[in-house]
Amino acid sequence: MPLIPAFHEIRFPTNIAFGSSGGPERRTEVVTLGSGGERRNARWAESRRRYDAGYGVRSLADLHQVIAFFEERRGKLFGFRWRDRADDSSTLPGSEPSATDQTLGVGDDAKMVFALKKTYGALHAPYERAIAKPVEGSVVLAVDGVATEDFAVDPATGLVTLAEAPADGAIVSAGFRFDVPVRFDSDQLVINLAAFEAGEIPSIPIVEIQP
Repeated sequence: MPLIPAFHEIRFPTNIAFGSSGGPERRTEVVTLGSGGERRNARWAESRRRYDAGYGVRSLADLHQVIAFFEERRGKLFGFRWRDRADDSSTLPGSEPSATDQTLGVGDDAKMVFALKKTYGALHAPYERAIAKPVEGSVVLAVDGVATEDFAVDPATGLVTLAEAPADGAIVSAGFRFDVPVRFDSDQLVINLAAFEAGEIPSIPIVEIQP
């Protein structure tokens, strides 16, 4: 039976991810005019994150972890979770999420489902990023600043369902930790056994996906 591309709700080994490099990428088209001025156009509405986990491999044990993880994902075929230590929370690194960190929406006496999101910036051009892979058990919620536990979260989609619809005009907010949905960006691991007790994978490219 052929394998069906899907997403595995499992996180890449965090001890190796901590030694990685990477971050958000955008695609901008820049046209230089004859006057020397510029016209810029955003080709992507959303940013996309890329990482290289090769820097985190420090031992043969790490090497074995990566090979096993890569084989189970069948290379590029199956997506998985990635912890981006630089950006994995609704608030600043090192702080605990609060139920008022991020505004999810406004009540209308009918709507009960809200999607998690994180807003970057404030004054000029705030960017709203959809959060689809919250860490299970990390989401805290408030309605008009009052914390509530009457809700359920789907950790595979980031959708929050309240037990009853918030009143018209009520602000729904949340705090959370989250992972990035990714896949390997190569179907090959190039391994360098520099010494008997140490291994190295020069590059393990990983790219963000839509889960």
